[in-house]
Amino acid sequence: MNSQAASEYYFYTDDGVKLHYIDIGKGTPIVMIPAWSQSVNEFIYQIQDMSDRYRMISLDMRGHGKSEKVDYGYRIPRLAKDLQELLLLLKLDHVVLVGHAMGASIMWCYWDLFGGSLLTKMVSIDMPSILLLNPKWSGKNIMNYGPLTNAAGAIEIMNIIDSPKGEHYRQVILNCMISQDISPNKRQAIIQSRRKLPLSQAAQLFFSNFHLEWSDIFPRVTLPCLVVSGRASLTAWSSQQWIAEQLPQSKLVFFEEDEGGKHFMFLENPDKFNRILDEFIQS
Repeated sequence: MNSQAASEYYFYTDDGVKLHYIDIGKGTPIVMIPAWSQSVNEFIYQIQDMSDRYRMISLDMRGHGKSEKVDYGYRIPRLAKDLQELLLLLKLDHVVLVGHAMGASIMWCYWDLFGGSLLTKMVSIDMPSILLLNPKWSGKNIMNYGPLTNAAGAIEIMNIIDSPKGEHYRQVILNCMISQDISPNKRQAIIQSRRKLPLSQAAQLFFSNFHLEWSDIFPRVTLPCLVVSGRASLTAWSSQQWIAEQLPQSKLVFFEEDEGGKHFMFLENPDKFNRILDEFIQS
């Protein structure tokens, strides 16, 4: 992001954490929230390619990217509060809020805690309503909710992340989330972002994200929403369709496997993603 060096800023949260964010361009503000262990760099193609017509903003959550590596506050509600503080600091309104995976959890939590008075539209990228399996659910429930593991599995994964094997395990997870033919530069950008969140904090945040559930929020959202997912993603496509059906005003877009349709479709196929996002904002 050399061309954006002058557009990088920092602020302090009310609990004393120095957070890094990108702010470039003019017009309707698009605030993009990265996924677990990721940084603002994952949205490089949106920030660069859309800043000629929008105000592009992205926040490194605490511990992520260039933000301060503190040892507290790695819970989704605290990250939603951090996001609210940034929106208030920048005196933003009519915000298009975009959340990728855990970033979508932060977005839904923000809506739940603070409402939509500063927002105009929301975009959820490849995040189910809950990641944790309830053993009493029927097959239809599982398809709708899109869980990835059970409670014991989540604990096991958390402990692996917070261990000497943690970095290797993050790499294993990543390999399941990207296409085999992704360019080396794009793969390396994702890997470098992930290494900046310390493993202990990554484990804490993983645990928090897996133990929250958002389905009661969707019917109460009063803003237009865009739901984006990949057919070949680990996230069940049926869960994304179900979320779109629960939202009163929604549009659903899938990226097919040959379109980079896995977890990072906006990075693998930015031309299509940026076009879809542009059309959604203008609609």
